[in-house]
Amino acid sequence: MASSTDQFYAIIRFRWLIIFISVLFSVVMAVGMQNLAFNPDSRVFFSKQNPQLVAMEELENSFVKNENIYIALRPKQGDVFNTKTLALVKSLSEACWQIPYSSRVDSITNFQHMTVMGDDLSVDDLVTDAEDLSQQEIDEIRHVVLNEHALVHHLINPSGTITGININLLKPGKSLSEVPTTVAYVRNMLDEFRSVYPQHDFYLTGSVPFDQVFSQVSQDDSATLVPLMYLIIIVGVGLLLRSFSASFVTLIVIGMSTVVAMGMMGHMGMMITSPTAVAPVIIMTLAIADSVHILATMFNEMRRGLDKYAAIQEALRINLKPVFVTSLTTAIGFLSMNSSDVPPFRELGNVVAVGVLAAFVFSVVLLPAIIAVLPIPITVPKQEKESLRDRFAEFVINNRKRLLFGSSIVMLLIMLGTFRIELNDNFIEYLDESYQIRLDTELIASEQVTGLDIIEYSVSSGRSGGISTPEYLEGLDKLGKWFEQQPDVMTVATFADIMKRLNQKMNGDDPDYYLPPDSAELAAQYLLLYELSLPYGLDLNNRIDIDKSKTRLTVIMKRTSAKKLRQLDERARDWMQQNLPASMYSYGSGLSVVFAHISKRNIDTMLIGISIALVLISLILIVALGSVKYGLLSLVPNLFPAILAFGVWGYLQGQVGLAVAVVAAISIGVVVDDTVHFLTKYLLARKEKNMSPAQAVKYSFNTVGTAIVITSIALAAGFAVLAFSGFYVNFSMGVLTVIAIVFALLTDFLFLPPLLIAADEEE
Repeated sequence: MASSTDQFYAIIRFRWLIIFISVLFSVVMAVGMQNLAFNPDSRVFFSKQNPQLVAMEELENSFVKNENIYIALRPKQGDVFNTKTLALVKSLSEACWQIPYSSRVDSITNFQHMTVMGDDLSVDDLVTDAEDLSQQEIDEIRHVVLNEHALVHHLINPSGTITGININLLKPGKSLSEVPTTVAYVRNMLDEFRSVYPQHDFYLTGSVPFDQVFSQVSQDDSATLVPLMYLIIIVGVGLLLRSFSASFVTLIVIGMSTVVAMGMMGHMGMMITSPTAVAPVIIMTLAIADSVHILATMFNEMRRGLDKYAAIQEALRINLKPVFVTSLTTAIGFLSMNSSDVPPFRELGNVVAVGVLAAFVFSVVLLPAIIAVLPIPITVPKQEKESLRDRFAEFVINNRKRLLFGSSIVMLLIMLGTFRIELNDNFIEYLDESYQIRLDTELIASEQVTGLDIIEYSVSSGRSGGISTPEYLEGLDKLGKWFEQQPDVMTVATFADIMKRLNQKMNGDDPDYYLPPDSAELAAQYLLLYELSLPYGLDLNNRIDIDKSKTRLTVIMKRTSAKKLRQLDERARDWMQQNLPASMYSYGSGLSVVFAHISKRNIDTMLIGISIALVLISLILIVALGSVKYGLLSLVPNLFPAILAFGVWGYLQGQVGLAVAVVAAISIGVVVDDTVHFLTKYLLARKEKNMSPAQAVKYSFNTVGTAIVITSIALAAGFAVLAFSGFYVNFSMGVLTVIAIVFALLTDFLFLPPLLIAADEEE
């Protein structure tokens, strides 16, 4: 880097042209933002290579896609079995057929109840004229419902105090408006029923309403977090740098950086998801650091007596290299997210990387140009502030051995907390309790109407028509019974249950015949007779495939953890391998299973990206600092903050999910900033000013200490804004990164200086 500042005079000379080109470029990029839209599909979290997603899509291709809306209702008097409530369930079930894209509606009233007269099988709705039911008929309905394996824990709780209606949808998938339109229709429909039936409480859940809420979370975050971040920047930078002009120009730089990144996103046809919705907040946070370092140096030079133009050029000379290095390493940290198994995280990494690089360009070109135009009043600080920096530097230098030893012990103890961390996720808890759907879903689960988590298996017989063979039905029945014996399982639905019920009905309702038919021919006849009796929309295409070669097994779970879901699926596959024919072996699938595996898959895939990023960042630091020794020493304060953050999280929370690998990538890129600036000033003092290690440390504190504190506060405040997100992944990502930033500041001030002195004094 040339020592002369003349090379930067062109920025001052052509300041108006630079401002014009920057604004024009930002406007062109802003055009792309009109293409941005919120994607309401929760499946955007899964990559096409995800094996659990592949298994789920294969199951849905064989049967029907499991996209549903679930409505629960509870009479305030506490019993479902009365004419008023049964009439409500009947009426609401019929109304649900009018929901857009509705393909199937299941409730206790339209449950297909079998009766046999002679050799004739009759299948009809369990409840027909609800208003005219006698008490005896109601009691009979109660007996059927509460003793029906297919209904309890699926459409009603065991005590009969709350019941549900499950609506399956077949969306064309041609428009982003399908989900919001459908959910809006359902909410309006429920409002009408609430007005007519005020003595009943209604609750809404299901995969489709969750998709809509995830889209709403993205919009809520965009509407609240971005303005909050702007407020923090205006107030925080203004107070810390004591300059309105500094706040103004910083606001312009981060605003344009955000516009460029989000505009690029729109031009490339990307859509906004819950993770990418916070990209503007992260970009604004990171863009502050570049501006603050340049502005802080410029103000220092002006206080020393330089005029504004000379101060701008000197600030660029001193900061261009460290700002470039920190921007590049931060971008690499975010680009390492391309190894993530979660597409929205890959998009978040790319968008933020573009924003970071745009912020670098605007900080070293546009910011000086605007500053050259604006009036910049300078206030000379009180001497006490200068002496405070000196006293702190002297404290660190005088106690360097104690600090080096003490901080090493403290860091080791904190890092032990990482062993307490359990990799876990809960899809429901991705939303905070401010969203009604989470409260409704948890109530439905606590009342045991149905479960929060579902595991599904496509169990093949190995040949067309093979599902009627006794061997297949017996194996399927054994598998269902094995699942029922597992902890946290509420109920299991299998095709074998239907055949056992048919066999019992066709044999005088004798309980001894509640088992699969003993011949394939008999089973096939029963099945044909049953299918011919079912009404349109309530057939068995959700349970058996077209050529009758495989069936769908559904396991409904209580509220459990991702870890337990993974373990249950592993145990099930082991059991199938040992007890069933090879053709019946199947992987568990369904949204719950895919989400249960996604955290582990994300960590496994991101380890590669993080490792590559570490190697690249190390090489960049070695080249930038001109020393292998200092490049390697810098890794200590750059790696430890993330590990320490997870250590604290282990002690406080004990569980971490989808955000874990992302935080590691973010923190590695972000915390490099302070270290690079401190080391750059340290080496400048050692090489250009021939200072001793202790004097160089003191020089670094005096020249860059304030800027490091300001940028650390700005970064921490920016990521702390994510704690206000209603999306738990963003919340935990923000909190963990704040902890890492705090540790980065502490290690750069209390650990790195003693480490540098110890390393250089040995020479």
